[in-house]
Amino acid sequence: MAVHNNQGESGGSATLPDVVPFNLSHLTRQSWELGKSTVQDEKTGVLSRWAHQHEQWRLSAFEVTSETAIICIQTPVGRERFYGAIQLELQSAIQKLEANPSWQQVA
Repeated sequence: MAVHNNQGESGGSATLPDVVPFNLSHLTRQSWELGKSTVQDEKTGVLSRWAHQHEQWRLSAFEVTSETAIICIQTPVGRERFYGAIQLELQSAIQKLEANPSWQQVA
């Protein structure tokens, strides 16, 4: 059974789950294999990690290149979804996480 939990789902463009308090205009969904291998690469750096206080979602942001980031969303049941993003857009969006009382940055 498919579960629809995406903001403004529109014709195949990637969107983040509704629990994430921001949208990115240039977002691509990555396969689990590609996302996992990318974030485990020694050249990939962690930008920030976040936890939703009530719904057990987790968000991690990684720097892949000077222009590219990977976002990993972990669902409450432990599944990981990976998204490619433009780093400049993501940096602006992180401010919305900082301002949202339901999300807390974790070490």
